[in-house]
Amino acid sequence: MLDVMKDRITDIGPPDFKEYLPPAVKKNYGQWKYHEILEAGVLVHVAESGDKLYTVRCGSPRLVSTTSILFYTEIADKYCDGFLRFTSRHNVEFLTTEFDNVAKIKAEMTEYGNPVGGTGPSITSIVHTQGWVHCHSAATDASGVVKAVMDDLFEYFNEMKLPAKCRIALACCLNMCGAVHCSDIAILGIHTAYPRIDHENLNKLCEIPNISASCPTAAIRPATVDGKPSVELIEEQCMYCANCFTVCPAMPLADPVADGISLWVGGKVSNARSEPKFSKLAVPFIPNNPPRWPEVTSAIRKMVEVWAENARPYERMGEWIDRVGWPRFFKLTGFEFSKMHIDDFKYAGLSFKRSAQITHE
Repeated sequence: MLDVMKDRITDIGPPDFKEYLPPAVKKNYGQWKYHEILEAGVLVHVAESGDKLYTVRCGSPRLVSTTSILFYTEIADKYCDGFLRFTSRHNVEFLTTEFDNVAKIKAEMTEYGNPVGGTGPSITSIVHTQGWVHCHSAATDASGVVKAVMDDLFEYFNEMKLPAKCRIALACCLNMCGAVHCSDIAILGIHTAYPRIDHENLNKLCEIPNISASCPTAAIRPATVDGKPSVELIEEQCMYCANCFTVCPAMPLADPVADGISLWVGGKVSNARSEPKFSKLAVPFIPNNPPRWPEVTSAIRKMVEVWAENARPYERMGEWIDRVGWPRFFKLTGFEFSKMHIDDFKYAGLSFKRSAQITHE
């Protein structure tokens, strides 16, 4: 019985990651001596044994066609013994033990349309959510905004000329599944209009108890409207999360005029030099202006250029703002400071400091 269980093949649980490691990584696992960035997008890891492993990082869109994936695998088969990996920011990385392969990978990937870069003091690919492609609660697009922003900031992807690394993220609504909470620059879609209730069809399409239960702030209650079972909305309790629309198509939230983008700044996950930081509001609202979102791209470029001109070496954007102060940040960028920047949430005092660092006063 024990032998049968030992040999059993199952899909329960994750596979052993070591099965997918390149041979050079397996051989030197846990024995890496140091690594260096040779140029933008190219790294070398040197092992205690003297073995060298070269990494070529190429920008890649989050939504990738099967044609592109097949091309990536062809490059991996040709130069990397069939191995490649995707980073958490959607870059595709090729790992090879042959230095001569680096230039060949760069040339073929660049010709295909995947530029090399995103390492060291640069802006790497923007991590983002679904946007209008898929998400039902999106207040802005994801892929379109990211494409426009990265086209404008491309010089900071394939060159390492910033004071430190700059990480940009986009979440297309306040649910923030794009993890924009701790980014140097965060692009966040926001709704400013309440859900519209289709009283005529709501009871035909939706289950009223489910709608009420879906609201995290108890803003939705059963009601009778024009003699028909429906719901009412307590507007001051609404947080624009679109949970109601998730369970009921008769309560749409998206609005072409009221939906837009807010920009946040100064977050980071790293513990280096200073504690992790949450992003803080910089621009409360910019209307959606597809397909290139020029107001958003110009505002983000302003942030990057002002930071790059005034920050010290290795100083992340939030660290620079902490040093010079928020009044100085608003003066240099030209962004207007308004009442929207004041955190008047009654539990705000609990969110002023959130850190992975433990300190003793």
